[in-house]
Amino acid sequence: MQDTPASDLAALKAEIADAIAAAEDERALEVVRVAALGKKGSISARLKGLGAMSPEERKAAGQALNQLRDDVAEALEARRTALAETALEARLASETVDVTLPVRPERTGTVHPVTQVWQEIIAIFGDMGFSLAEGPHIESDWYNFGALNIPPEHPARQEHDTFYFNPRPGSDERLVLRTHTSPVQIRTMENTKPPIRIVAPGRTFRSDSDQTHTPMFHQLEALVIDETTHLGHLKGTVEAFVKTFFEVDDLKMRFRPSHFPFTEPSMEVDIGCSWEGGELKIGVGDDWLEILGSGMVHPNVIRAGGLDPDRYQGFAFGMGIDRIAMLKYGIPDLRAFFEADLRWLRHYGFSALAMPTLAEGLSL
Repeated sequence: MQDTPASDLAALKAEIADAIAAAEDERALEVVRVAALGKKGSISARLKGLGAMSPEERKAAGQALNQLRDDVAEALEARRTALAETALEARLASETVDVTLPVRPERTGTVHPVTQVWQEIIAIFGDMGFSLAEGPHIESDWYNFGALNIPPEHPARQEHDTFYFNPRPGSDERLVLRTHTSPVQIRTMENTKPPIRIVAPGRTFRSDSDQTHTPMFHQLEALVIDETTHLGHLKGTVEAFVKTFFEVDDLKMRFRPSHFPFTEPSMEVDIGCSWEGGELKIGVGDDWLEILGSGMVHPNVIRAGGLDPDRYQGFAFGMGIDRIAMLKYGIPDLRAFFEADLRWLRHYGFSALAMPTLAEGLSL
């Protein structure tokens, strides 16, 4: 090639521009780029021919070819950007979701049985005039054991039953993951002037795992403290709660003597049931099922809460929320509560819009 007239370059530029505009995707555009700017491309071939020209001709032709190369590269990049935007718009259009459509039935969310029972408990005790109380999951040895009159040699303090943290630097004190919601009793008495009437549902932790036990579970604690409360009030409150929760008006109950460090006297509460055919039926039959522990608050616990046991007295009782959920709704294995299986949740779950109320029925 001995000459590169302006008309030849203009025609080449127009030809390449038409090819760029005709490219419908990035693959086709790449073919155009190689044909123009590749090692054997039309512009590259003309640049190689500059060596055969005179210095004056080479200077003029080189400037023109370099300008053409830059213009083509700019046109290629602009077309590539436009094609990418077009492809993105097409993708977004194909992936849009019409949010005005109704939720598909198979994707409707459900409320976990523990959450449902938690709300049922709050509804029942709220109707009886109880307030909701909470406390931290990580407790000191004092709040979890000492203030509740649990002696140092008690089995509950052993590491095979309790999750302990490492001691703090420069201290022998070891914090624990609370093993029950009973520490809320102490914290409430420290910060609330009697009369006290609270219910404290929450997470608790123990080193145990089988069909009816998990390392993390949910427990309910109820506490009443005033100057006149007696054992009859405890019995009436427990009876009202159990009958309302299980929705059985004619429910047999019995209180058996027992022992807990934080109550005196202490009682286990049983309800009447039947195990015929391996199926549990509450409220019928001659069998008994232990449901909760209760008692009058021990004077040492009242004293640890900063109150005078010679003036104040009261009762407390507690139960496992997961366990009563299993009993009421026929769930055979506690471990399934925490496995996040959507099939299980769809089977045992509750409608998110059916909040439990005493007026409409707890388990509707």
